[in-house]
Amino acid sequence: MSEILVALAGNPNVGKSTVFNALTGLNQHTGNWPGKTVGSAQGRFSTAAHDYVLADIPGTYSLMPHSAEEIAARDFLCFGGAKALIVVCDGTSLERNLNLVLQAMELRIPTVVCVNLMDEAAKKHISLDLPLLSQRLGIPVVGTAARKKRSLKALTDALDRICEEETPQAGYAVRYSPVLEGAIALLEPDVANISGRFDSRWLSLRLLEGDSELLCQIRAHLAPGALESESLQRSLDAARTYLMEERISTREDLEDAMATALVNAAEALCRGVVHTPANSDRLDRKLDKVLTSRLTGYPVMLCLLALIFYITIAGANYPSSLLSAALFRVQDWLTALFTGWGAPDWLHSLLVLGVYRVLAWVISVMLPPMAIFFPLFTLLEDSGYLPRVAYNLDGVFQRCSACGKQALTMCMGFGCNAAGVVGCRIIDSPRERLLAILTNNFVPCNGRFPALIAILAMFFAVGGPFAGVFPALLLTATILLGVGTTFAVTKLLSRTILKGVPSSFTLELPPYRAPQVGKVIVRSVLDRTLFLLGRAAAVAAPAGALIWILANVQIGGISILGRCAAFLDPLGKLMGMDGEILTAFLLGFPANEIVIPILLMSYLGQGTLPPPTNLSEMHALLTAKGWTWVTAVCVMLFFLNHWPCSTTLLTIRKETKSLKWTILAAVIPTAVGMLLCIAVSSMAKFFCIFLQ
Repeated sequence: MSEILVALAGNPNVGKSTVFNALTGLNQHTGNWPGKTVGSAQGRFSTAAHDYVLADIPGTYSLMPHSAEEIAARDFLCFGGAKALIVVCDGTSLERNLNLVLQAMELRIPTVVCVNLMDEAAKKHISLDLPLLSQRLGIPVVGTAARKKRSLKALTDALDRICEEETPQAGYAVRYSPVLEGAIALLEPDVANISGRFDSRWLSLRLLEGDSELLCQIRAHLAPGALESESLQRSLDAARTYLMEERISTREDLEDAMATALVNAAEALCRGVVHTPANSDRLDRKLDKVLTSRLTGYPVMLCLLALIFYITIAGANYPSSLLSAALFRVQDWLTALFTGWGAPDWLHSLLVLGVYRVLAWVISVMLPPMAIFFPLFTLLEDSGYLPRVAYNLDGVFQRCSACGKQALTMCMGFGCNAAGVVGCRIIDSPRERLLAILTNNFVPCNGRFPALIAILAMFFAVGGPFAGVFPALLLTATILLGVGTTFAVTKLLSRTILKGVPSSFTLELPPYRAPQVGKVIVRSVLDRTLFLLGRAAAVAAPAGALIWILANVQIGGISILGRCAAFLDPLGKLMGMDGEILTAFLLGFPANEIVIPILLMSYLGQGTLPPPTNLSEMHALLTAKGWTWVTAVCVMLFFLNHWPCSTTLLTIRKETKSLKWTILAAVIPTAVGMLLCIAVSSMAKFFCIFLQ
């Protein structure tokens, strides 16, 4: 039985990826903001009648694209070869979602409309007459609540039926304004002779639009020279002249006319189908008055951020101690194993005291904070709060001459800067996309959070029942400094090497939803915590071996690592740190997670890490090496502002296709970090002298 390719389309935030996951069983992340998916994921599922390949295309509001993900969605639907189409709609805002349904139906692909989130619609007392809508559209319309997998049986049954129809139903056709219909009538007879697999009415509209990129792809699917025939060109000229006489002279005018007709058609189709109480979204509106207002939006945002950091700091110490003890016992077992084998001391030292101890340190110190922080952050994401954060920050980015969508990519950077860089594809303007890419590293990624949290807990914790409050507030302030630096550098770049006017964009505020706590925990542990830990371990192991070699191979009685640290020490002292710290940052280029382990190995001077330790023991080691609160602040500032990790830089090189912008992406944050560290160190020295 051959597989049938089915496209899965829909607006952002309608539960499309949840439908995809439920049907295919794949664990696709379902972020609650537009632009989360910029590629097409595929999975397989089967019914009693057919085997299917389901392609989850990027979320899009329209097939008249204004962003990279909308172009990708349109191109897949037009040229991807899908034999059937499922359009997922939000049952709580059906009329708005029908805009995409009506445009998709013009492609004449066998289509099923999946009205999802029926459970949320019921909670808001919204009733939908889906049989009536199906009758009006002329295609199957089924209601689902994708979180409950059993509700998808009606969807797969409808998909089987449309795939078995020899002659697909024509379905509803949008009637445009008399002027536009007149232009189509002038053009369609000639288009019908060359349209091939495309619908002649749809192709007529595309010729009138004149999108050169789209027409180039259409041309590749038609007979050679079909679009250049004299008869077609005469008809096209006549149709365009007629439109110009009726004051539709540009592509924007034409799209406005089509959009107006689509909105009117969706409104007419929903009349009598959707029954909405006057206060169905009353709770959402009340919450938005608090979470998005100028008076309370920012304070609530800061309090939530501080609360997450407090829970993370307060909850990480005990599990970190347990992991440390367990991993140290494993090291004793490995030592006994090597001794029993008669392995030479250098091999035992390299593999156990070098490679294994680095891995043990990474796991014991970084796993607990990540395992707490990521689920909490994901809960905010799934609840629909992150788009409100982007909404609050949009005005600031506009004043920086940047695109408001940069707020979304900045939020992605909190998870991973490389992911944030890829997410910049959602920004249409090349200038604004570069601004977002060059400044994404100023917000700390997952790999930097554990080190920031550990330093705060060691040097700025206070006693009592609220021991974690002060470090949490300081971490919040540190994050705000990163966000503020993002604004400042964005403004500076937009006034110098990347001048321009900010563009506008549409940001949808999805309804608030109760997060699925169990799935959030599983997803955050698997998708983020373990993935990040695995990446850290993958670079920590070879880095541990390299650092062991550098620390144990001596030249003139001094190790290579010691010579590097001595060379960098003057610069380190100027920045409020020391040569060992700068060396650790340099050798931690593969991943930020291993900077602290490298530093501890360097401080020992014997080429091996200390046993996996808790924060109090680590604090004792650092203070013995001369760390003060000034050192801790400078290290945190440099963690916040220095070159991106290797993965992020490679991603920037791939996205920009430019070595120049890649180098600038490393130089800009490093320069900012050095200046901040020098300023803090100098002020601290000045006040110490002044107070004496």
